[in-house]
Amino acid sequence: MKKASLVVIDKYREESLKKLREIGVVHLQRKNVSSEALSKLLDRKTKIEIVLGLLRSQESAAKAVAKAAKKSSSAESSGNSPRRRRAADDITPEGVPFSVEALDASDRADLVHHILELGEERKLLTERTTFLTKEKSRIEGWGSFNPGDLEFLEKNGFALYLYEFTVKAFESLPADIPLIVINRDKAIVRVVVPGKEVSGETPYNPGENSLSGIDDLLSDIQGKIANIDKQLISFYSRKSLIEKELKNLLHQIEFETANTGMELLEDAPAESTVSWITGFVPADELGVLKRAAAENNWALLAEDPGAEDMVPTKLKNNRFVKLLNPLTDFLEVTPGYHEVDISGWFLLFFTIFFGMIFGDAGYGAIILIAAIFGIFKFMKKGVPAIFKLLFLLGTSNFLWGVLTCTWFGVDVELLPAVLQNVSLPLISGVTAAQSAAGEGIVRQNLMIICFTLALLQLSIGHIISITRRKSLRALGDLGSMAMLAGMYGVVLILIASNEFRNLADYIPMMPCVYLLGGGFVLNFVFTNYEGSVGKSILESLKNFISMVLGIANVFSDIMSYIRLWAVGLAGGAIAATVVKMAGPMLGHFIFFIFGIMLLVFGHGLNLVLNVLSVLVHGVRLNTLEFSGHVGLTWAGTPYKPFSEAGMQSAKETSGKTS
Repeated sequence: MKKASLVVIDKYREESLKKLREIGVVHLQRKNVSSEALSKLLDRKTKIEIVLGLLRSQESAAKAVAKAAKKSSSAESSGNSPRRRRAADDITPEGVPFSVEALDASDRADLVHHILELGEERKLLTERTTFLTKEKSRIEGWGSFNPGDLEFLEKNGFALYLYEFTVKAFESLPADIPLIVINRDKAIVRVVVPGKEVSGETPYNPGENSLSGIDDLLSDIQGKIANIDKQLISFYSRKSLIEKELKNLLHQIEFETANTGMELLEDAPAESTVSWITGFVPADELGVLKRAAAENNWALLAEDPGAEDMVPTKLKNNRFVKLLNPLTDFLEVTPGYHEVDISGWFLLFFTIFFGMIFGDAGYGAIILIAAIFGIFKFMKKGVPAIFKLLFLLGTSNFLWGVLTCTWFGVDVELLPAVLQNVSLPLISGVTAAQSAAGEGIVRQNLMIICFTLALLQLSIGHIISITRRKSLRALGDLGSMAMLAGMYGVVLILIASNEFRNLADYIPMMPCVYLLGGGFVLNFVFTNYEGSVGKSILESLKNFISMVLGIANVFSDIMSYIRLWAVGLAGGAIAATVVKMAGPMLGHFIFFIFGIMLLVFGHGLNLVLNVLSVLVHGVRLNTLEFSGHVGLTWAGTPYKPFSEAGMQSAKETSGKTS
């Protein structure tokens, strides 16, 4: 990446920016700028986003109205009858009927302003509804009466005071107080006291409206809200136009931000005043900018970025690794410009983690079917990366479910023999179902796989770090790898061993201790190496406690991978529970439908929970544990060039940071 500074004649500033946007290769240096024009654009953007939110809230209702309108139109007799023409004229291209009121409103100078007014009015009415509903709940225990009658009696010298007492407080009232009990329940006694207030007690406030009055107000408000919703539904057909305005507005905001951010050269004659702007351009596209500078008489200075510069990251990922883009875009994570790109390893291990966390061949088949449907649907237009990613993840899930003989949580003994036979005995539910020993061995094998994945991935992280070191600091990473290997053995002995197989019989403890100790010494001596071993040791001594705690961190990082087994086990338990609950219903004709509904709901909920588990646990192992051992902080800013394409992220295809 090169840092580019362009100098242009100030009077041609806007024209130059338009040319620069056409080129579309420069990521402008971000600045905090303000101007009256920019403020107006941002204010307009905010209003449009609110309007789009209001229209989207009516999407389902608008589609229902459109569907009904189309049915009504198709039910009319064929030909050019006035009735049929009227139905066709009242339907928008989106299928939503126009009302005369909506057409009149759309002719106003600013439709957005009108919809905002409707939204604000609806908000106020909704708040009023909430207040009246609470007020109704508060006074309904007193029955239906008019609070105005109490005011009338008080003005004519006969005051009535209302009280709500707890049962205990009511029973402790003096006997000489005249009162009339209106009603009582288990907690409250409602009474009327004529003449004077009860000493030490606050009278009950009956409010301004009777129950019937509140019902009338609520009915009126609901009618007004329904009318507003009707207008918003009719405006839904204009949503695409408003979205187009928002898109254009984003271009204008980007342009105005760049325009405002350009700096002027001071103390120059008006006709010679120049402005300049700074940004970053990929080294392989610098030639494009040079040609444009020569054609437009711009002065161009291109240099290497400084250490203080916030350089954007442009990833070059191959077609396979590009499948990860939907996930990283969703998470909004980007490696720093000077950090290593681990996208390939991220995708590989995330695919494995996905299969283990979902852990069900039936769920994998559902994901595969959805992915294949999407691929065929968009094949001619270009298949979105998300469907390709789903296909890869679904395949991983399906294969892991086949190997473990897990199908929708169904008991393995009820599965066809062919599904039992193709599973892998070391981790298969078939082996676990045969005996307690088999279940214990399978559970242990799954834990060993989790811990082995931890050792493998975290070691790869240090290998990546070693390849980037050009000093003895690489020995610190080598020490960390030795600590990982030693702790791996300790974890297997202490955590994975059980009464059916003691791993201490296969793994000697002392070599693990030697690896831990030797690795710690190497890490302590060289992890802070900057040209001098003595200074490195001194720096480690300053952080002695954190260095010692590093051993505990290695243990926790390896143990963290057991979540792959634990979360997968939880999902499998939920699926099995759903099947057991629905199973008896499927054997009865009357309850069959309820059984099917339970299966769909239960497995659907489990799928959603598994997706959340993958996002929480599968992503965490890559962005926290793995990245921590690589030394990656994900502190980067994505490369977004100033271009006609707008605010699109420019992540391209292939495997390292430019």
